[in-house]
Amino acid sequence: MSDAYSCLNLASIRAARTERQPYNYMVADHVIQPDVVEALRDDFPNIRETGFFPEQDVTAKGSFAALLNEMKSREVSEIVSGKLDIDLVEKPKMITIRKLSAAKDGRIHTDSESKIATLLVYLNDSWQASSAGRLRVLRNGQDFDDMAEEISPVVGSLFAFRRADNSWHGHTSFVGERRVVQMTWLRSQADVDRKKSRGSLSHMFKKVFRFG
Repeated sequence: MSDAYSCLNLASIRAARTERQPYNYMVADHVIQPDVVEALRDDFPNIRETGFFPEQDVTAKGSFAALLNEMKSREVSEIVSGKLDIDLVEKPKMITIRKLSAAKDGRIHTDSESKIATLLVYLNDSWQASSAGRLRVLRNGQDFDDMAEEISPVVGSLFAFRRADNSWHGHTSFVGERRVVQMTWLRSQADVDRKKSRGSLSHMFKKVFRFG
């Protein structure tokens, strides 16, 4: 099955480095096949609002649609399960996509208890020299500087973590384009449906107040 993957480099995901402090997480580079980077850039949805959009609310085509399908594959869930020491294979999944970040985004949080684990694949051609917009693995919920690691959101970077009461993460304020695909494993299909509905309503209200 691995040979059929046109976007993801499964070998790079399998080779991801794992850490257990301050919580269970994994980091990998070069998880996107080099020959598909340009196509993914061209096929990325034309999102004009800030925030994460549920998969069903964007138009996924070409290589980008293929990437989403590969991320949702059983094989990816098996790899991440082994890395994070938790069985995710049969858990319901949800994908959300972000293109634009607002100044308020990136606040320190752990994720809600309905989430079991989250995986992020970044798709930005390059990143600025400053730390703004770089994901930080944090040791507490108050201090951006008390970090275990910082991940640059360049194309092919992957970060995944097991949700816990201390799985603090976030990034300092950044305004502009910050392309990322997020896949979350949740505890139940009801949790998935609720989050999809909430995300769709949020973006609908944004459009109403923007154009109304």
